[in-house]
Amino acid sequence: MHATASGLLTGMLALSMATSVAAVEDDYDAEELYNPDPWEPVNRAVFRFNDTLDTYALRPVARGYDKVMPQFLNDGVTNVFNNLGEPKNLVNNLLQGKMRDAGIDTARFLLNTTIGVVGVFDVATRMGLQRNDEDFGQTLGAWGVDSGPFVMLPFFGPSTVRDAGGRAADGLAGYSYRSQMDHVPSRNTATGVDVVDTRAGLLSQERLIRGDKYRFIRNAWLQNREFKVRDGLVEDDF
Repeated sequence: MHATASGLLTGMLALSMATSVAAVEDDYDAEELYNPDPWEPVNRAVFRFNDTLDTYALRPVARGYDKVMPQFLNDGVTNVFNNLGEPKNLVNNLLQGKMRDAGIDTARFLLNTTIGVVGVFDVATRMGLQRNDEDFGQTLGAWGVDSGPFVMLPFFGPSTVRDAGGRAADGLAGYSYRSQMDHVPSRNTATGVDVVDTRAGLLSQERLIRGDKYRFIRNAWLQNREFKVRDGLVEDDF
């Protein structure tokens, strides 16, 4: 349940990632100088597998969830899981030496956990403390580790060699809420709700896709990862 749900989710996250950069072109200009996807035939096969699972399993569930969930409750669930992700943001901001952002992560977690009723209400954002989104893959990139080739992971979706290692490190670090839940049924339920809630939030992003779906999602994901590693400073020759 854990791997499958997380992978389907990650595979679709690239749809929303396209909105984090100025534009996503159908043609990836950098390929003229460097091919980021030398394993494309295999990656496409894996993508078709992931996309089929999403089409016939996760997407229908997400649509049903979106229809029956009142907006205020939907927002509350999203806020709770965002709050549970603050420790990951905090640790990786500390590792990158971004002390101000680490302070914001700490303040957000404390405020939303207490005043925000375990994160149901995002009072920190209303107070001007914007949420960060950090992971160990970004930390490795900030340390100068090259991304390596693009790779489409079964269940886990778009990645690179560097970010696949970063994902494993984040999973072993123990700061995820999943690592803190010993009761397996409760952990699986929380993971399932987390994935479906996030997937439901991406339904409206599907209209952004144009042209080759695999190519669009790959390019959006690669551009967004560079955008995040550089904290918004993307080189023109990327």
